[in-house]
Amino acid sequence: MSRVLVLGGSRSGKSAHAEQLLEGWDEVTYLATSQVDAADAEWAARVATHRARRPAHWRTVETTAPSELVRSGAVLVDSVTTWVAALMDETGIWDVADDAGAHAADRSPADAVAARERLAERCDALVSNWVMTPAHVVAVSDEVGLGVVPETRAGRLFRDTLGVVNQRLAATADEVWFVVAGLPQRLR
Repeated sequence: MSRVLVLGGSRSGKSAHAEQLLEGWDEVTYLATSQVDAADAEWAARVATHRARRPAHWRTVETTAPSELVRSGAVLVDSVTTWVAALMDETGIWDVADDAGAHAADRSPADAVAARERLAERCDALVSNWVMTPAHVVAVSDEVGLGVVPETRAGRLFRDTLGVVNQRLAATADEVWFVVAGLPQRLR
């Protein structure tokens, strides 16, 4: 079993490459880390495209629980990017990171510290389960460090958090791929 990280920019072809890496596996669990919001037609269309491309025999689990990585067989995580965003939602970090939030006057420094600690714990759990899983795992994540510096504090926090998680996953991965314009390049 091994851990494979596939990085790339938006629409780079990283998900399709990750799926190709699992060709030939009879049992694959697809960990979908993003939920479809009926009000967001564009996102729903993206999710539908991913669903249609997956083999019918793959099992899909919609989750943001890091413990779902600890399973046997083959697992495709798509994606770490939306997983980190969900962890940020779940920990309340957006409320303390937003420069112009509606509740800015209600925030205390202790709220910010507690939210950062909750986020760090959830990210630690994600990396820990990645390292401990007996499964063959292929995880997809966006490389967000190649673009412009986000204008907002919340945007920078997301970019920085995902960048650190990607580094931690890559450090313990058996293979790391970078996909650019549909062309996969093996880094490790």
